[in-house]
Amino acid sequence: MRFRDRLVCLTFIAFLFALLPAPAASQETSWQRELAAWRTQYVADLLKPDGWLSLAGLEWLQPGDNSIGSTPDNRIHLASGPAHLAILHLEGETVTLNPPAGGFPPDFLVAGTPAKSQSLRAEANNDKVSPHLTIGTLNMYVIRREPRFALRIKDSHSPAIVGFHGLKWYPPDPAYRVTAEWIPYSPHKTIALATLVGTSYDQPVPGAAEFTLAGKTFRLEPILEDPAVAKLFFILRDTTSASTTYGACRFLYTGFPNNGLDKPGELVLDFNRLENPPCAYTPYSTCPLPPQGNRLSIPLPAGEQRYHE
Repeated sequence: MRFRDRLVCLTFIAFLFALLPAPAASQETSWQRELAAWRTQYVADLLKPDGWLSLAGLEWLQPGDNSIGSTPDNRIHLASGPAHLAILHLEGETVTLNPPAGGFPPDFLVAGTPAKSQSLRAEANNDKVSPHLTIGTLNMYVIRREPRFALRIKDSHSPAIVGFHGLKWYPPDPAYRVTAEWIPYSPHKTIALATLVGTSYDQPVPGAAEFTLAGKTFRLEPILEDPAVAKLFFILRDTTSASTTYGACRFLYTGFPNNGLDKPGELVLDFNRLENPPCAYTPYSTCPLPPQGNRLSIPLPAGEQRYHE
């Protein structure tokens, strides 16, 4: 009887161990959960009142006065808002905000304070420094794309937000999560990135990530957008761009390599996190195009697929 009880106990313990997932399966499940959480957050960011789906206009400024308002007599026509909101005066490399004939509307704000005549800061390819002009659901700011200036218009009730129909993703595939060798550049090199609107701008490249996939070795070069932020920005294209993914490019953001930027090391490239650039959703963005070396000759059936068919 004692032997039988012992046997039952051992059988029950063996049954419990059988229910436990294998280590590899456990890791994969954890990775899938992290990926699902990242994709959920990505959608939430797109749908923010000032996210990329809120883009409702991109108006290039002409030298002199550029009137803004909802009536047809304005050079920059708004879909909603006051008939005459403001005037942007472009002279050389200076953009000045001036009132219309009737003055600024009382609820028109510049960087959170009531609007007044002032010059507006706009740095080349650095939109974060531009003060935001807000009224109602509209959020606008001046951007600079050498040598041109434009007014970017966002609307928290934009057609893209109201008509959002979800994103399409490839199923998660751990085969497209690779560990790359990090090859630092000393000194960092600079490349000129072309954009979809015909401009170009220089960006620093701190090194290259070399990896093997489909039996071949490839090398991708990332952009270092902000040295103060531990993030690398890969702009790339693969052969799926001809069929299932956005034709111009896709983006991939990663952290820094395990030994930092200036020493050889390793860097994880999870192509399941490939995302569309803003220009995949809206015609009102100015997206960079991938450098020649980041145009891969193999398919990467992972990450985000086309938004518009």
